[in-house]
Amino acid sequence: MKLNATSSNAQPKKVNGTHNHDKQVSPDTTITLPTNKKNQVKTKEKSSLQNKQDIEENLESIGENHIATSIETPLRKDAFELDDDTKIEKIAAHFKEIMDILGLDLTDDSLQGTPKRVAKMYVKEIFKGLDPENKPPTKMFENKFGYNQLLVEKDISFHSHCEHHFVPIHGKAHVAYISNGGVVGLSKLHRIVDYFARRPQVQERLTNQIGEELKKMLGTEDVAVVLDAAHMCVSMRGIQDQTSTTITSFYSGKFNEEATRSEFLRYIQ
Repeated sequence: MKLNATSSNAQPKKVNGTHNHDKQVSPDTTITLPTNKKNQVKTKEKSSLQNKQDIEENLESIGENHIATSIETPLRKDAFELDDDTKIEKIAAHFKEIMDILGLDLTDDSLQGTPKRVAKMYVKEIFKGLDPENKPPTKMFENKFGYNQLLVEKDISFHSHCEHHFVPIHGKAHVAYISNGGVVGLSKLHRIVDYFARRPQVQERLTNQIGEELKKMLGTEDVAVVLDAAHMCVSMRGIQDQTSTTITSFYSGKFNEEATRSEFLRYIQ
């Protein structure tokens, strides 16, 4: 450690007949210098700030890497204690405050209704898949045709929202199954994709949720799901890449066999 030189009239103090500056110090000896209390406080503040920055960087990194915590959407146990109207009222109040903080003039005719519109959109439309009451009912039909080959529904459009930045994810879903004795109306495949997409999501979780639900609904292990989507958290912020898409897949049962999987992938190309 380099110490700044200071002017002083004080003479070195003798210890056992030897001046302090005459004492030989072993390389292994640790010298403890007096520390100013203010410096200690500044050091703690700097350390606390660094820890905060590290946490923020780690959280941002999680968002960039699209890490999901589990296959289940993370919800509190009391998530549905409030009715929709109360949720809309509360969200509108908070969103109005956000707009105010941003400096927007909420007396402007164009902006006055925005908080309520956003709140209603969140609850009734783009995040309605959070509520299990909105899960589409499923009716199975007997497979009277004896059809036992792949049934593929491709290019199902979906819109979701990135749970890390709350901006849109949009793309196409391709799903397939092999009947185990029952079939379902084709529109139900679309509705299942839409239901799980209408919530804050990570694409990996969305893919697995659709796949697991189709297995349960159709009563078969032979299910495949591929999602190809663009993320606006990539295109409109951060790296701002306008052309890339993300592809995720779910395969179970016979779709883990090379021949069946290859047949499915040929169909959706």
